[in-house]
Amino acid sequence: MKKGVVFSVSLALVLAFCVPAFAQPNVKSVETISIDDFDTEKEFAWKVQASRFVADGFPKQQYVEAIPNALRAIYEKEEPAKVLGVNISYNRKGENWFEIFPSKAGENGESAAYEIPFKGLVDHVDFWVWGANYKYKLEMMVRDVYGIVYVLPVCQLNFNGWKNVVVNIPKTIHQTARLRTAPSSMKFVGFRVRTDPDEYVDDFNIFFDQLQYTTHVLSNIYDGFDLNHFSFEESSSNTSEEGK
Repeated sequence: MKKGVVFSVSLALVLAFCVPAFAQPNVKSVETISIDDFDTEKEFAWKVQASRFVADGFPKQQYVEAIPNALRAIYEKEEPAKVLGVNISYNRKGENWFEIFPSKAGENGESAAYEIPFKGLVDHVDFWVWGANYKYKLEMMVRDVYGIVYVLPVCQLNFNGWKNVVVNIPKTIHQTARLRTAPSSMKFVGFRVRTDPDEYVDDFNIFFDQLQYTTHVLSNIYDGFDLNHFSFEESSSNTSEEGK
């Protein structure tokens, strides 16, 4: 009897370890995807908008030929490396802010805010930011699959020069939905910079480079994923012909 019990337990353990391998997604399929390296043009452009007390002629933005020293040794493109720069000034101190966000031309040709869809289940977003040692706060905004916008703290900008920052995506943010009719992924909305009420606001610069994210690309893929997109065209035409 003891041998039979041992055999049954061993078989149960083997099945327990083998069966889930067929059903569970491959969570080790990790990939780093670039949103923008700011070196070449994308299908979207970057825009800046600011709060009411912004000075006339501001905010200003442009691409500047520059690169963090840590990335200089591995830069292999023929064209000069570039970063996205923003210059801002306000007429008075207070709780001022400005936002940097992607935009895209619509069907009517007019530019509108564009939210960049993430792929897979995002673990974190990282990028390089240049600080001018101001007591400003940098935030990142994302929209979950249910349409809720989350404002995630990134860092204080009271440092000089380039700094690589990592923004972990909280598990509480819904990146997948139970129903297939919901949006298929979380989206990147943009950045927001808030001034400290006691800090100078007459002239501030900030630069960004190498915006990317790390994701589990196969986390949302399952057997039959392609059936989420169903076309009625062919079946409806066949039905109408049969009715004739």
